[in-house]
Amino acid sequence: MSHPDQIYTRNTLLGALSANDLALLKPHFCRVDIAREDVLVHADKPVEHVYFLDQGVASIVAAIGSHRPTEVGIFGRDGVSATCLLLGSDRSPHQTFIQVGSGTALRIDTAPYLEAVRASETLRLTLLRFVQTMLVQAAHSTATNAHHRIEARLARWLLMCHDRVDGDEIAITHDFLGLMIAAERSGVTVSLHILEGAGMIRAKRGRVIIRDREMLCELAGDSYGVPEAQYRHLIGPMGRDMDEG
Repeated sequence: MSHPDQIYTRNTLLGALSANDLALLKPHFCRVDIAREDVLVHADKPVEHVYFLDQGVASIVAAIGSHRPTEVGIFGRDGVSATCLLLGSDRSPHQTFIQVGSGTALRIDTAPYLEAVRASETLRLTLLRFVQTMLVQAAHSTATNAHHRIEARLARWLLMCHDRVDGDEIAITHDFLGLMIAAERSGVTVSLHILEGAGMIRAKRGRVIIRDREMLCELAGDSYGVPEAQYRHLIGPMGRDMDEG
């Protein structure tokens, strides 16, 4: 853990802040290591820390009764954890954990984070814009799971994850993929074979390698792109267009 004097971050949400707004947060940041399955937000417990990721992909999951959890949101270096704090709640019914990759994040305690948000209307507005993108993403995920086949849902999730990682390799198991796209493991396995047979991906034990992003976009169709466009409209570049820019 370190307390950086100079803030270097690849987090695009922080990059969208003004110098004055970033200065409100900067003294309270510490850089921490994150690894797969690390929990950032515990369900139904007061949020103690807020994380701005530099690497890795976090999943927000909802659990209903004895049913297995289902992913309801995903973010990486495009966002921040614990959006419930921005909406007046000190806790969330949903758990957030690192699902892909490892690396570092800038962490800030809840109290100084909320103090900064209260002190600056422009900071609050920028962070609320991110909340809006997550609401759009969750709504689009619901529609996608209701109307699209598993192959399209898988293509969409791989594209969303590809937007948030370096390179073309995504470390993920079949069981985790099932949780992410609300599908049984057997359905995920069959869908991976279909995508691999078409040359879109290469599936290996515990990882998926993206081979043809354009074909994945065609398969995902209108299930992919709306939340991403919302982010670009409200906040700035994200995903693969950051590399192009």
